[in-house]
Amino acid sequence: MSGTSGDAWVEGPDGARYWGRYGAAGLLAVSPRFEVLLQHRAEWSHFGGTWGMPGGARHEHESAIDAALREAGEEAGVPPALLSVRFSAVLDLGYWSYTTVVADAIERFEPVVSDPESIELRWIAVDRIIELPLHPRFAEAWPGLRARL
Repeated sequence: MSGTSGDAWVEGPDGARYWGRYGAAGLLAVSPRFEVLLQHRAEWSHFGGTWGMPGGARHEHESAIDAALREAGEEAGVPPALLSVRFSAVLDLGYWSYTTVVADAIERFEPVVSDPESIELRWIAVDRIIELPLHPRFAEAWPGLRARL
């Protein structure tokens, strides 16, 4: 771990709450079959029951890429050695930010539900993503991310 844990809520001027004292990051892994790895979020979690990327709060002084890889490893058993980072996209609200790290999986691996935040992990064909009930912020970001894939 690099620095103090960022596990805390940040409240914006409009009262909206975001997870991650130092911002947050998530990993969008893309398989050689043009699928992305998605997490079905536990019902008790923020926007529970929706699908999104494995990810979470950044630690103090932790880069977004390191945070996304760490969180994906913790939540989905993603092996960082099988990833090649392609690009990042940042949602910056001024007081909080979320970085989506997009990486190619050199080979398709089996994800592992390794913490209570996930109901299920699944590789989903890129063209089928919009059929799922998506986390609202992921749903907003998906068209732009999809265009860059």
